[in-house]
Amino acid sequence: MDIESLMYGYDLGGRVMFSEPRRILSGELGAQLSRRVGSSLEFMEHRDYFPGDDLRRIDWNAYARGDRLAVKLFREEVYPHIDLLLDVSRSMNLVGSRKGEATYALAGFFSSVAAESRYSFRVFLTDDGCRVLDRSHLTPLEWESFELSATNSPNEALFRQPPEWKPHGIRILVSDFLFNADPALLISRVAEGSAVTILVQLLAEADVEPLERGYCRLTDSENEEELELYVDLGLLENYKRNLARHQDNYRVVARRCGVFCVTVIAEHFLNTGRLDELFDLELLKYPNSK
Repeated sequence: MDIESLMYGYDLGGRVMFSEPRRILSGELGAQLSRRVGSSLEFMEHRDYFPGDDLRRIDWNAYARGDRLAVKLFREEVYPHIDLLLDVSRSMNLVGSRKGEATYALAGFFSSVAAESRYSFRVFLTDDGCRVLDRSHLTPLEWESFELSATNSPNEALFRQPPEWKPHGIRILVSDFLFNADPALLISRVAEGSAVTILVQLLAEADVEPLERGYCRLTDSENEEELELYVDLGLLENYKRNLARHQDNYRVVARRCGVFCVTVIAEHFLNTGRLDELFDLELLKYPNSK
């Protein structure tokens, strides 16, 4: 386990906290409230009635006033808890890159952000199944040691043993998403029962610009299979198109599911300590900002 990177991320997160994003509003009794429709007692707004809606939610007083059938929508409760699902497959420790450092640093970062925000926090690792990292509710220095060495993907881990998520909390999945999976099925598995879900795609510069032209030997980081090939400009351009299409597929599905999806470049994060997309989405803020 890279303690130095974990603590580097933890130090960065000490200056950042979770904000009240567009769909999270302050609540009572230690909970928060989401702009996503839920079943709490906090009224949010009306919308027109559609066939199939729960008849118990029709606002008959509004109908009497305006001769229009409308249903009441309620805010969903969001509890101050974060579950972080961390991809610990070999691809997250790409040789010749700083991707492994960034994986540990992001885990430390989100732990610190949770502490700054006074949220409870827990880490799940994608080993043979999704297992809780021992002592991850404490500071990273006290965590159980773990390596980025799993040979299965997060999708396989979710299928074998799903995490015991805390309902109505915030869920964050950190992965490179460079594995075969149905984005809709994967995202639904992660987001089901959550209030807010964030997908953080962590890529190394070498994932984005992977090869120089010429003969090379590639080694699959998961199964260690080797492939020799000649890399030309056409192959590089085809790789970039496929990567962009892969990313677009995840982003489209994420939008449909109300899930946030961001991409982080390992070297940029480690050099700058910035996660601009999460600030742009109003998910993170500095403690003194409104």
